[in-house]
Amino acid sequence: MIKGKTSSGFDFTISKDVINDYELIENLGELDDNPLILGKIVNQILGKEQTAKLKNHIRNENGIVPTNKMTQEIIEIFKNAGEETKNS
Repeated sequence: MIKGKTSSGFDFTISKDVINDYELIENLGELDDNPLILGKIVNQILGKEQTAKLKNHIRNENGIVPTNKMTQEIIEIFKNAGEETKNS
């Protein structure tokens, strides 16, 4: 398992298997052509429970989950996971 924390304070745990999932790579490749697939990617990485926690973590005062903040969090999670994978 890979554990980490984003700069906004979101604690996450993901399986090392997720980082090595070819279907995740396929979905990431489709992201430019279909940005609506981002939700599927987030669920693949974090699972439904952690995805809900992340959405609540970044939800603004109007109840909106900003796409730009979600994207920033996912990028940080990938960077942290990549560093963790290199160090193990």
